Amino acid sequence: MAKKEFLKAKWLDLVMLNYEVDPAILSSHIPPATELDLWKGKCLVSMVGFMFKDTYMKGIQWPMHVNFAEVNLRFYVKHFDGKEWKRGAVFISEIVPKPFIATIANLIYKEHYRAMPMRHSVKPLDDQRTEYLYEWKFDGKWGNKIGGKINKDALKRIEPGTHEEFILEHYWGYNKINKKTTWEYQVEHVTWNAVNIIDPVFEADVARLYGKSFVPFLEKKPYSALYADGSDVIVRSVEKIRLG
Repeated sequence: MAKKEFLKAKWLDLVMLNYEVDPAILSSHIPPATELDLWKGKCLVSMVGFMFKDTYMKGIQWPMHVNFAEVNLRFYVKHFDGKEWKRGAVFISEIVPKPFIATIANLIYKEHYRAMPMRHSVKPLDDQRTEYLYEWKFDGKWGNKIGGKINKDALKRIEPGTHEEFILEHYWGYNKINKKTTWEYQVEHVTWNAVNIIDPVFEADVARLYGKSFVPFLEKKPYSALYADGSDVIVRSVEKIRLG
């Protein structure tokens, strides 16, 4: 039986820059009862920028908290529940412009949100290409951004077994509570359409935002860069998983 609905929204215009990292830098972040999920032997993390639209929490649209951007850093794990493997994501850092959103997510889902001023833009370049950009203000500076250009005519439905599916088709979230306890929550949405990003952009104070161990990996060219159109999304209430 599905858990109660906690959040309902549209996740749109997802920009995902994916980087190969040394698995050792993720060891302290891996939730109990999960293990790293690798893509062809490669350990990947993703810098993600996207839009929340038409957001409801517990069935309520909170004034001035309906439409906003988010930028996050995540990696991929899997959990065997005794019957099947569930593929999910773990969030290392999440940035939103609304302190209330950050407080609620950290309190209820034990996430790692911070509130910072943010802005985003969608800029048509010609008949085919569009540029997406997400920016956030850290330590008084706007020099942090993620984005890229896409050809929307090339968007296509994500196919099973592809790299696009590995990065974008995750329907579970996992958060480490302590050495023996993990919180699991389900995410529901239809299969998205995706396309490779042209000229990906990522600039940030990586050491201060994400830790010095990420600097050698996030300051190089991404392994891949993807855009997804997104859809309506439902996030279910959490369930506790205890190791052993």
